[in-house]
Amino acid sequence: MSKILIIGEIADGKLNSGTAKVVAAAKGIGGDIVIALLGKDVGVAADAAAKLDGVAKVLKVERAENEHILAATFAPQIAELAKDYSHVLFAGTAFGKDIAPRVAAKLDVQQLSDIMHVHGASSFDRPIYAGNAITTVEAPAGTVVATVRLASFTAVGEGGSAAIEAASTSAALPSHTRFVKMEAQKSERPDLQAAAKVVSGGRALGSSENFKVIYDFADKIGAAVGASRAAVDSGYVPNDLQVGQTGKIIAPELYFAVGISGAIQHLAGIKDARTIVAINKDAEAPIFEVADYGLVGDLFQVVPELQGKV
Repeated sequence: MSKILIIGEIADGKLNSGTAKVVAAAKGIGGDIVIALLGKDVGVAADAAAKLDGVAKVLKVERAENEHILAATFAPQIAELAKDYSHVLFAGTAFGKDIAPRVAAKLDVQQLSDIMHVHGASSFDRPIYAGNAITTVEAPAGTVVATVRLASFTAVGEGGSAAIEAASTSAALPSHTRFVKMEAQKSERPDLQAAAKVVSGGRALGSSENFKVIYDFADKIGAAVGASRAAVDSGYVPNDLQVGQTGKIIAPELYFAVGISGAIQHLAGIKDARTIVAINKDAEAPIFEVADYGLVGDLFQVVPELQGKV
């Protein structure tokens, strides 16, 4: 039977919602599921992880050195924990993509990236060519270290009551990497990769000032804000809002593409959205080929009108 170790991600002391989607992938593999949380104080996150359906145990790896997320510090500890497990799974976020390769290297195994479907303990689907093709890969012998494409899985619910245990490692931690400071943008809006509703704007907005139309509409419906690469490259919004192949891969229940033509790189990031609404004055825009609902018109008229009807 497989023994699966999931490395949970913590932000501001809370468990990242993507962890519940990694659990869904782990349940597809089958076996005992354990979540490990690294930090200085992970009590709140551990309580949340213990409630996830299908989780058998939660490990708290608490030490002062884990107060800040550093791949160089986390990887040796995770590699030591992994010796008793057949699989080590990470969310396919910046956190997971940063740490997973280091863990795989320390375990001397190949890493699997962006698994989006589970066929068995060693057989998985992953996207290639910007999501235009799906390939089935067989993991080689040894511990399977993989990142999970969050957009491809539905989060498990609560209802579990896993045991919570303290864990420690004797791994030597490197001294060449140290935490200096963190600069992060804070927002009251939902996290882009976890939000159920997302409103994205494109180059048609014309300026950063005009992006207020997107922000106002998103706030009205309780949505996260995203943007196309063209809007980011034009300087309208910061790059952490970029959705697409070179940005964030998302799968909201409802996605508004406002003033976005629908380049293939953008479509690769939203193809798993449940419902896509496109607003564009160009009736021939490629975005309409994938949209469930399309509105042809001037976004500066259409969006405020929609907002007034909410």
